[in-house]
Amino acid sequence: MASATKISYHKRLFLQLIVFSWAMVLCFIGFQYIREKEYKLEFLNAQLQQYNRHLLTTVEEGGEFEDYIDTHDKPFDELRISIITLSGAVVYDNTISLDSLDNHRNRPEVATALKDGFGYHISRQSVSDGRQYFYSATRGERVVVRAAIPYSGTLQDLLEADWSFLVVMISISLVMSIVAYFTTRKLGKDIERVNRYEAEQERNRLKRQLTNNINHELKTPVASIQVCLETLLSGIVLSEEKRQELIERCYMHNERLRRLLNDVSLITRMEDGSTLIGREKVVINEIINDIAEEVNMMPEGECLTLHTDFGEEVIVDGNPSLIGSIFRNLTENAIAYSEGKNIYISLLENNEKACRICFEDDGKGVQPEQLPRLFERFYRVDKGRSRQKGGTGLGLAIVKHAVQFHGGTITVANRLNGGLRFEFTLSKQVIAQ
Repeated sequence: MASATKISYHKRLFLQLIVFSWAMVLCFIGFQYIREKEYKLEFLNAQLQQYNRHLLTTVEEGGEFEDYIDTHDKPFDELRISIITLSGAVVYDNTISLDSLDNHRNRPEVATALKDGFGYHISRQSVSDGRQYFYSATRGERVVVRAAIPYSGTLQDLLEADWSFLVVMISISLVMSIVAYFTTRKLGKDIERVNRYEAEQERNRLKRQLTNNINHELKTPVASIQVCLETLLSGIVLSEEKRQELIERCYMHNERLRRLLNDVSLITRMEDGSTLIGREKVVINEIINDIAEEVNMMPEGECLTLHTDFGEEVIVDGNPSLIGSIFRNLTENAIAYSEGKNIYISLLENNEKACRICFEDDGKGVQPEQLPRLFERFYRVDKGRSRQKGGTGLGLAIVKHAVQFHGGTITVANRLNGGLRFEFTLSKQVIAQ
């Protein structure tokens, strides 16, 4: 299990790094690709604009622009040249007959040139001859000169991105991914080692704390038993009533010790030997019915009325003893400390994955600052009263551990009308420990 956890952690770290790195690389490549294409388009347009301005100067000076077109070098072969009035009428085209040309005022590149002084349009199909062109138009005082390059293999090659750059970037990224794999594997092992060390230190701290708390809890009953036994063995003449009182006191403290040791043993099993705890199909309704029967058998002064609201049968894959301890400890806690008259157990949610249950009492509740500590081992809201009731201080800690063993969580809050409200979930699927 430890090996699988380590591999899982390493993979998770590696995948996070790879996703982030490749996202950054792909964003950079995409940005670079777009910028390179824009640069080439702007460079192409700049060449055509320069030619347009020279031709426009000849036209507006009244020169023979046809001679200029025929005698001067063009920036590209198969260059189509049009001269258009500001109203959109085509007065010259070196490729297509004027009779077949309609008004060009709404052509995108012409409209932009009329507005901004120059404009270009990428890969628009000509209405006149059906070919794809790259258009670049320049406006003068009286006319618009437009140059167009047909989309041939040469033009496509010119506008094509430099894939050698992309290949280099992808190759570098692949190399970085390989390096990242080995780096994260080592880093993952180091982090796992630190986590195991910290977890071990925390377990040792909790064990020391548990040991100290157990020692503290053992002192009072052991001292009381010793005093009673010393009195009985001292030879002092005691009345039968006094002798019986001392024996009953010894029995009471011995019972408290037995419960304390059982609770400590149960928590230890859940923490250190959870894989040894058996699982089977457990019907929650039956456990609650058993709790209800136990409550009804209690003395009248110690008994609360138990109300249940389970509209359906709830079955989980778990340990019946631990699930029983959840309801039993919550019930005993409510009876001993709530000073209420009622207990309410209701089913809030039940689906294929988990069930959610609410346990409430109508007692006095606790102070808000005490709520976060209720599940701590040996924590008592009223220490003197808890010991008088025979509590071990581990009941709610056992509840929390048992819920967690069954893949759930538990919360506690004060009810608006008084009392405590516990909400917890139990998973219906086996949770790997």
